[in-house]
Parts: sequence; C-alpha cells; structure tokens
Amino acid sequence: MFEARFAYTAAAVTLFSSLVASQSLSNLPIVDLGYQIQQATLLNSTGGFYNFSNIRYAQPPVGELRFRAPLPPTGRNTTIDDGSVGRICPQAAPAWFGVSAVFVPDYLEGKPFNASAFSSSSSGMAPSLPPQDPRTTEDCLFLDVVVPQSNFEKACNTTNNTSGAPVLVWIYGGGYTFGEKSRYNAAGLIKASQANDTDGIIFVSLNYRLGAFGWISGPTLQSDGVANAGLYDQRLALQWVQDNIHLFGGDPNRVTVIGESAGGGSIMHQITAFGGLNGPAPFQQAVLQSGAFQNVVSNFQEEQIAQGFLALLNVTTIEEARQLPSEALITANIIQVANSSFGQFTYGPVVDGLFAPAIPGKLLLQGSYDHDLTLMLGHNADEGLTFTSPFITNDTSFNEYLLTAFPTVNPSVASYIENVLYPPQMPGTLGLTGYSDETGRAVLLISESTFTCNTFYLDKAFNNQTYAYQFSVPPALHGMDVAYTFFNGPSMSVTSDPAAIALQEYITSFAINGKPSGPMLPMFPLYTNATNIIDLKATSITTIMDPIANQRCNWWQKELYV
Repeated sequence: MFEARFAYTAAAVTLFSSLVASQSLSNLPIVDLGYQIQQATLLNSTGGFYNFSNIRYAQPPVGELRFRAPLPPTGRNTTIDDGSVGRICPQAAPAWFGVSAVFVPDYLEGKPFNASAFSSSSSGMAPSLPPQDPRTTEDCLFLDVVVPQSNFEKACNTTNNTSGAPVLVWIYGGGYTFGEKSRYNAAGLIKASQANDTDGIIFVSLNYRLGAFGWISGPTLQSDGVANAGLYDQRLALQWVQDNIHLFGGDPNRVTVIGESAGGGSIMHQITAFGGLNGPAPFQQAVLQSGAFQNVVSNFQEEQIAQGFLALLNVTTIEEARQLPSEALITANIIQVANSSFGQFTYGPVVDGLFAPAIPGKLLLQGSYDHDLTLMLGHNADEGLTFTSPFITNDTSFNEYLLTAFPTVNPSVASYIENVLYPPQMPGTLGLTGYSDETGRAVLLISESTFTCNTFYLDKAFNNQTYAYQFSVPPALHGMDVAYTFFNGPSMSVTSDPAAIALQEYITSFAINGKPSGPMLPMFPLYTNATNIIDLKATSITTIMDPIANQRCNWWQKELYV
C-alpha cells in the first residue's frame, strides 16, 4: 500500500523546482473548464510541456461533506486560477516504519536483528507529533495535468480533426494513509513516450482522501456517510478526465490508469466497482504495479476502528466529528494510524455492499467486473519483507500475527494456513523461492495474501490475455520500482538505468498502442498459460514461469479465511 518511505516535510514543494518557466505568467495558456478558468502554472522549456497544477475536481470535502462521497464543482468562477497553491490531503504513517527501517537492511545483509532496541509493541514514534507539510488541507481534491506543447496546440486548433493524445493517469500509493499527486516528476515518462517522434502522452495525477478522511467505515458511519470515500474521489477524478481531457489535447477513449501499491489496489477496486453493474470503468487500460490492500470484510472490525477514531476526537457520533476543526481530525488520524499493528495501516478499502460488494478477488472469480479492459500487471520479487515483523520468530508468534492480520479466521482455517499453505519450512522447487525460517515464512504469506496473488486473479479473470512482469532488480523490495517508473536520469534510487529505461518504454508503449514493446527490447508476450511473464532484472530481461500461479493464490481468492 504501501510505499515504506514517508516524511512530513515540504520536500515535494520543490518537485518542479528544476523546471524553468520560460514564459511570463500572462503568456501561459488558459483552459476554460466551465466551472472555473485554469491557467498553466509553468512551461518546461527543456521538455516542451505545460504543467497545469492544482486543478479542482471536487467541492471541498469539509463540514457536512466530510465522510461523504465527493461532489463535482458547481457554479462559475471567473477568476483565473494559476494553480500556484499546492495542496495535499492530511497524511499519517504507522510507527512500525521505524522498526522496519532498521530490520530490513540488516536482514538483507544477513545481520541479526537487535531486538533489545525494540519491543514487539514498540511504536518507534517520536514523543511529539510530526510537523505538518504546510500544504496540508482537507480541501485537497485536486489534480495535475502535464501536457506536451504540441498536444495542447492541437487541442486549440479547431480545424484539426486528428484524435487526441493518449492519457496516462497516476494514482499514488502509500498505504491509503499517505501520498500525494505531485511527488513524482512526469518528465521522464513523457520523454520516453516521445521516443519515436510522436507527440507523446498526457500525464494526469490526482489526490484522494487518506486515512480516516477517506476510508473510515462501518455500520455507524454508513448510516450517515459513505465508506470508501477515497474510491469515490478517484472515480470522480477519472470522470473529470473523461469530461475535460479533450480541452488539453487528450483523447478520453485512450485513457490508461497506472498505480503502485495502494494505487494499484485502488485500480483493482475500480475495475470491480459496483460489481460491474454501473457501466464501464472510466478508462480503457490499466497498469497495476504491486496492487495491494488489506482484506477487511468484518463489520465488527470496521466499527471498532471507527469508534476508536471517534474516541480520540472525544465525540460519539459522525455528525459531531463533522463539526470539529480540521486540526482535531488530523491529529486523531495521525495518532490512530501511528498505532497500527506491524505491517498494517488501519485504513483502506473495505467491503461496503455498494462500491465494493465483495473483495475484488472474489468479484473477479464471480465475473462481476468490467471485462472490456486491457491490462499490464507487475509485482516485485520481494513484496513482503518491508511489512514483516522481526518479532515473528517461532510458530507461536506466527500464529499471533495470523490472528491479528485475519481476526475473523476460523481456528481450523488458521491451522490449514499454518500447516498446509505455509508450513514452518518450505523448500524452493522449480525455480520458486522457498524458506527455512519464520521470517521467510511470514514474508511469503504477506507477499501472496496482500500483494502478488492480486495479479494472478486479474490474469485469470481476463482469460490470460494480460501482459505480466516481475521486477527483480535487487533487492526488489516493495516500492523500489516506482523510481524506475519515473526515471529521469541518474538517481540514487535507481541502480540500473537500462532497467528503468526498459520499464518506461514498456509502460508508455502500452499507453500508446495497447501493447508493451520497444525497438531494442525483448518481445513482451501475452500471459497465456502462466509461463509468459517478463522478468526485469538489472542486466537482462527474460521470460519465466509466473511464480505466483499456484494453488495458494487460488485458495486465497476463495475468501475462506473470513
């Protein structure tokens, strides 16, 4: 969900600091959206594209609109908005990040974990609340549009009858509790899309509500609000793209959504939205990278979380919570998420009977989803380590973790998981990774139940006519591929420039043509019989058998742990 890097800083304010506005503000182009007039924030003279920043796509979700589905803007504002005011949704991060940041590097280097420095309940949290990014506001439902000049000029040419440019829409990850639309620079992706003398893609990135603001749920909430508000935010933003992207030179019939971690998990929910009964998804293609979410299907569990949030606010009803100042809710959200169990984030998508009538895997199994999509699916070689507690050291602690992660599991089912699916030791066979200790055991369970099996569900649901890959650049931990997706020259986060260039070529060609390819790259085959998956390594690209096409994933999809 779950990029493990997070900070309450204003670092992202300078994301586009290297972009030079070569025109005066008065000369930058303007787009009339009907409800408001938006001016480009800057022109990147090197890359040749405009950045339209901080475009409102929904009414402020505050006051009576808190914990409700977002509403589109209304009325007509004739004041030109140059998008210069940055906005991010209230952020929160679990305190176990501090433990993971110490444990993971040591584990990868074969060093013993210094458990004496922590306890199994150690939060790693500083005594005081972290400083807030100055852009933090509940009124955060905004998006950015980055468009090459040539595409924008075509949109302005009323005599031009050519179709619009393909659009790539980014939905960020961050455990459903942190993240923002402007963290990553799209320049590298746009440049990659222009490699063959084409105008390239238009890039859109969106904010959606996080933590309690976007994901509080349960019977009490749903009697006077909506669960999965963050999914509704995304849906409204995607509909905005359908309605408005032509004004920027984009084609609403050539929209590809892309997301990593919570972003990928969100897209999975968008594919299965309303069980496929409310018409087609507002996009035609999707790239899901390490799609993730925690399976919360219990009303009791949801209600406990909601009541815990209200208790931190010292109120008893959702309506009372709507009357409180933002600062109170932001603080309560930070505290509640910080106290999340190891590897978890407290908040995220839930089965609500409406947007998510069941867990996506089950909806895919039942055929309840939008079938008319083209998919490119990726997962990393080691998804689970970042979220694995170093305090799982024996069968007892493994069982304790299992009951925490799946609180509704039947004892006999828990026994099956522990003794059959993930026994204390599992030798690797036929190129598949096994394990010989409790850490490896927990890593595999977390990897499959939370991350990789989601990819397999989608492969099967779309009749194996998908494009699937594994990111294996060492150490291939969860989230490490994002820097490769947004590669824009040498970076401390990228150890293999060729792998980054290849990944960008595959992604952008897929967005443009519906098929990942590149003139100097190996052919990217369809998934077909689970033997055709691309393995992207630091120095090579090969075709391998899919390691997640296994019976354990088939078992998880049946939802027998509920």
